[in-house]
Order: sequence, then C-alpha cells, then structure tokens
Amino acid sequence: MLESLLALPLGAAAEVLVFLALYRLTPMNGRQAAVLVAMLALATLLIDSLLDWPGADVLAMYVAVLMVTAYLLGIVSSARERHRRSGREGGRWFHWGPAIIVMFFVALFALDGVLVVISKQGLPAPIAEWLLPGRGEERVNSVFPGTVARDFQKKEALYNAYLEQVKRQHARGWQVSKGWLGAPRAGYPQTFQVRVATREGQPLAGAEVSGSFQRPSDSRLDQAFVLAEVEPGLYRGQVRLPEPGRWRLLLQIRRGEDLHEIHADTSIGAAEPPP
Repeated sequence: MLESLLALPLGAAAEVLVFLALYRLTPMNGRQAAVLVAMLALATLLIDSLLDWPGADVLAMYVAVLMVTAYLLGIVSSARERHRRSGREGGRWFHWGPAIIVMFFVALFALDGVLVVISKQGLPAPIAEWLLPGRGEERVNSVFPGTVARDFQKKEALYNAYLEQVKRQHARGWQVSKGWLGAPRAGYPQTFQVRVATREGQPLAGAEVSGSFQRPSDSRLDQAFVLAEVEPGLYRGQVRLPEPGRWRLLLQIRRGEDLHEIHADTSIGAAEPPP
C-alpha cells in the first residue's frame, strides 16, 4: 500500500479530515487533536509496514510528511484559538511566514515520495506514453529498482570469500564454453548450452549447471534457469528473455564441493514484427 503513487497525498488528506472531525465534533483543542492524529498515523504506518515492508526510506518519508502535516494543523488551530481567547475580532491571527516554511518541506517530502515510487514502479502508462514516447514498438522503461548495500562488513566478508573461491577456480582449471543455439530474440524460448571439461579436456559429467540472466535496468525481469545434461559434459535448457537489449549472465557450475562461477554479457535481439 505505501508504495502506491497516490498513497502519500491520500494519507495527508485523510489526516486533515480526521483532524477536522476531532476538532469540530469533540471537546479537544487543536494541539490535542493534532497529537492524536499523529499517533493514529504512526500506528497505521506501523501496522501496514509489518504486513508489507516498504523499505526504510519509504517509511521514513511517510513518517516525515504525516508528522509535519499534523504539526502544521496543530500550529494553525492553536494560533486561531489564541486569537479567539484574546477577544480581538479583527486583526491577523495567521502568520504566513512559518506556514510557508512548513509547507515547503511538506511539498519537498511529497516530491521525494513521488520520485521513490516512480523509481520502483515506473510512471503510470498514460503519463509514460506522453512524457517518454518510444519509437515504433520500443518502450521506454522508467523503473530503476536498484538497491544499495548498507552492511559493509558483510559485503567485505563476502568479497573476501569470493576471492578465495576465484583462486580455487583458477587452480582447478575447468574449461567452459557457453552460448545460444541460434540468434536469441526477446519473448521467444531459445536453447542455451554450456560445455564443461576438466583441465585435461575430459568432459565434466554429473555437474549441476544453473544461473540467471540479469537485466541491469530492472532486476524484476531477471530470469533464473537450470540446464539439464544431455550428454557427458554438455548441458542445455530453454530460456526466454522478455526484453531485447543487454543482459548479464551469472553462470554457476557445481560438482560436489567444487563451484565454478562465470560472469558474462549477452545481447538479445528484438522480437520479430508480425507478418
């Protein structure tokens, strides 16, 4: 729910409506109603996050926007109440200076929220077609669901383990050749094969060959695969990649405790137009 493009402004609008209901229909003053609205918003965010974790960045953004909205409602209502208690009918009770500063940050957080949601889900189709028109059958992708590793110690440990694995891999000396049988095109299943031999050139039978084709621009399109052994040392399988362009290949060959890992790139042609 929190990853929806409309959830943030709708949440702020719901907060305003609940505040007005409490302020008008209960004996609460503005500050009390604002505090209660803020607590309700935090409780709703917590429950929704426990059910479907949106990410710390998205959650922090929602907390900031909804808390600032409640704070602004408390400021405005308190200023109005002080003006009424003073007994002055005329005069100015609302000062735009502080309100403009608060509204600026509300708008800034809302804009950041829109950008975060667009990066994960992309622009809605009508807006994407209007702002980013493709040529012919091409489609422009506005999604970038990349992630940033924050556990640097764990990342360093994994990298050191990878270096050790690479050393063992070079010492083992397995010979690997890989490729497509035919010209691969997006949207069509194509045979991908891997041939593995020992250092001495003998076919490496009985291995487990698997991996994934990874889309650099959209990890949601990643395609995992497992190849079957069709003859000693030769492994094949059908792979269908949904989009044309550049793909990264992560190939893993296991036999017993031995692991051979290869990183490579491949290019997929566009789907053939209908006759």
